[in-house]
Amino acid sequence: MERAQRSAAKVVRRVLAGNALAAVLADLPLPPGERALAHELSYGTLRFLGESRAIVHALAERPLTDASVEALLWVALYQLIHTGAPPHAVVDAAVRATAQLKRTSARGLTNAILRTFLRRRDALLGEIATDPEARFSYPRWWIDRVFAEYPQHAAAVLDAGNARPMLSLRVNRRQLSREDYLAALHAQDIRAHAIGEAGVVLDETAVVPALPGYAEGWFSVQDPGAQLAAPLLGAQDGMRVLDACAAPGGKTTHLAELAALDLTALDVDAARIERVRDNLARLGLDARLVAADAAEPGLWWDGDAFDRILADVPCTASGIVRRHPDGKWQRRETDIAGFVAQQRRLLDALWPCLKRGGRLLYSTCSIFGAENDDQIAAFLERHRDALRIRLTLPADYAAIDGQLLPAAPGAAHNHDGFFYALLQKS
Repeated sequence: MERAQRSAAKVVRRVLAGNALAAVLADLPLPPGERALAHELSYGTLRFLGESRAIVHALAERPLTDASVEALLWVALYQLIHTGAPPHAVVDAAVRATAQLKRTSARGLTNAILRTFLRRRDALLGEIATDPEARFSYPRWWIDRVFAEYPQHAAAVLDAGNARPMLSLRVNRRQLSREDYLAALHAQDIRAHAIGEAGVVLDETAVVPALPGYAEGWFSVQDPGAQLAAPLLGAQDGMRVLDACAAPGGKTTHLAELAALDLTALDVDAARIERVRDNLARLGLDARLVAADAAEPGLWWDGDAFDRILADVPCTASGIVRRHPDGKWQRRETDIAGFVAQQRRLLDALWPCLKRGGRLLYSTCSIFGAENDDQIAAFLERHRDALRIRLTLPADYAAIDGQLLPAAPGAAHNHDGFFYALLQKS
């Protein structure tokens, strides 16, 4: 446990310095068992960082000057509050880890803060709950924005973003039926249930490549909310279809599973296009792959208009923080304007590539209105030949005018936060 704590503390510090969580975790030099624990501690600490920060601030006699020790305290507090690890083992490991950090003089501080927390746990948690950043574990600007936009749902939305995400799969129906895949899982004593049109949710976490049918292309990993995109686009056999921001390929492969299309997958990042290629190959599917900026059609478009365009645009990713908790600590409120400008540029560039009568599905994994409804309203003002088609989402999905809100564990529609707007060209 001690080494996993030290590793997680280092990961959290690097994330707060601006590094992507997944990339930092990939570099951890740990054996499998310790690596799994370090992953869990890193994700958990970032999910509840506001809470842990507030506790350290309340218990330290003066602000801590050693970032390594403070990060180690955050990790240990996450364990004490949110896991079933034995408290004495957590504290003892953290004290030893402090010494291993060559902060021997801080061992007493680590021990004192953690043991004081254990003695005063309920009172302390009650005290800090009056501070929004401690209660919800998001930056204050983020909390204020969610409360302003969703006053009736804000607390539930924020809490859902701190929940442990489920593992959800999309069955490749060109390979087998969902019923057959569920049977394959159950044959290996893997509990799972159906969700949506082609989704499967596992009741417990699992190593994805070890699941039945991974190498054979029987499934993809994809959130149930993201699985709505391809069906909403309504592509049919023979249509010319563009996935304009395709990497890593989840929606591209879903489109290819649903119909026999003349399908182009476009992404500005050539390295990420290779991930699309790999996913298509594993699933036994085909698409034309192009590495180019979707906002510069003169560099990649042949002038033959598309029947359907999927524009799953770059965004703040504010709807998927339970899977990417580093995002909420790295984003700044000023970032939103930059994403809005980028989204506008993409929409305006792609619209001329769509046939008259064709449809474009605008998609984000954001819950911020500036990137979603506000963006679409402004687009409709600029393009009088665009009509927004009313979407009918499944009844068990929490949706407000195309806006899916992240839901708490146990909800029938337990998905991340997404936004969809379907536009038709007259």
